[in-house]
Amino acid sequence: MSKRELLVDPVLYDEGCVLYGVEEIRRYNSQRYEMEQLSGILYESFELKSVVGFLDVSESSFWYRGHMPGFPIMPGVVMCEAAAQLTSYFANKYDLMPGSLLGLGGIDAARFRNVVQPGERLIVQAKMLHYKKILITAEFVGLVGDKIACEGIIKGIPIKK
Repeated sequence: MSKRELLVDPVLYDEGCVLYGVEEIRRYNSQRYEMEQLSGILYESFELKSVVGFLDVSESSFWYRGHMPGFPIMPGVVMCEAAAQLTSYFANKYDLMPGSLLGLGGIDAARFRNVVQPGERLIVQAKMLHYKKILITAEFVGLVGDKIACEGIIKGIPIKK
């Protein structure tokens, strides 16, 4: 895989050096319990509008028993949810959509290239493409090791509480 396929050069972060864990993510994201799809943040740059997070996938994941018994694989929609939560974390932390809860508004050009299984770490990279008062758009790439598992464009919209 060439580095230009990625949104953030992996030399900029270290998987063993977690910048922020679940408690910090919870300050900005409201998902809890089974719906939390981020384990930590490895990198963020407001200047480059980029963020890298991860999810350690386990056998206790809510989908494990029922999604392909005998060969459990992470559903593509859950990979997209991890990307949406990473985008939401970044947008909320840097107040890109002031005063709003960020909801999923759409997914474009999603592609699933490799499986993600329990025991693996899904690294998610996101780069904000643009953000306005009513829409945030970000490109995302999900990796397991050096293989792309998923990629696409995520759109976030404000949801009034």
